[in-house]
Amino acid sequence: MSPSQATKEARATRRSLLDVRYGDGEVEKLDIYFPEKVSEALPFCVFLHGGNWQSGSKDASAFMVNPLTAQGVTVVVVGYAIAPKGTLDQMVDQVARSLVFVQKQYPRNEGIYLCGHSAGAHLAAMMLLANWTKHGVTPNLKGFFLVSGIYDLEPIMHTSVNDPLLLTLEDARRNSPQRLLEVGLMQPVDPDCHILVIVGHHDSPEFHRQSREFYQTLCRAGWKSSFKGVHDVDHFEIIWKLTQPDYVLTQVGRASLHHGQHGSCYSPDTQGDLGRRGAQWNHRAGFLASRRLGDLTIGIECCPTCFLYFTSLRNSPR
Repeated sequence: MSPSQATKEARATRRSLLDVRYGDGEVEKLDIYFPEKVSEALPFCVFLHGGNWQSGSKDASAFMVNPLTAQGVTVVVVGYAIAPKGTLDQMVDQVARSLVFVQKQYPRNEGIYLCGHSAGAHLAAMMLLANWTKHGVTPNLKGFFLVSGIYDLEPIMHTSVNDPLLLTLEDARRNSPQRLLEVGLMQPVDPDCHILVIVGHHDSPEFHRQSREFYQTLCRAGWKSSFKGVHDVDHFEIIWKLTQPDYVLTQVGRASLHHGQHGSCYSPDTQGDLGRRGAQWNHRAGFLASRRLGDLTIGIECCPTCFLYFTSLRNSPR
């Protein structure tokens, strides 16, 4: 089942509250999907979609709902103001306020587990550094699932990803959890909160580098952390496969949400993965790769620091 089909099915079949406002902004809404037995005393999985901070929507991001709600987990999918309408500072603030809202609405929850993919993983990681005092409520954060994330924003400043974001150097540093943790080495608010940093086997070298370095920084700062490489998935498959109950991350997520257990980790080969996918490197034009899907080739373009995004769909030569 495709992610879009899984989202439509979740919206049609699961007990839910859609477009619940957590703020006054146009897109400051979230969707809540409940398991069959509804109770406040349940674990909550809060999901933040990716899309380079400039695409994606909560309305298309409920693909993991059915496997998780079937296991007694309440799933919350958060909307936030993507660029160019929203700034990165606004997005970070919106995510923080959405978590405060969930905590206030369900104060007896058994733990809030924050999951983000790509840009969403960055926003989730920023919650490690949030000042909850100014919000008057500290969310009961028990775990983070950071999937193929970006934790140092300076490399993207001179790429097309920054065109709608308009990040300055100050903006990038203020919103880079890697740099903020290195400087402050903040201690965890809850020592039982576990952070799982995840990267796909066929993610680009930059995602591998940033994920590994962020994990190492978390360990130095005293956070309870694990690193997991997921075999034979790319930057998109790694999250889309959450539609599958037997997918390794679905299983890891269920175990973590219920028992605080995490899978074993391995150190990915950051040099060889993309080469085995037929990648080509051009230092002047950036990185260009392609994946054959039947008679179609999906073109994937990367800036010189290898941040992946789809750019074209064209007929593949035979």
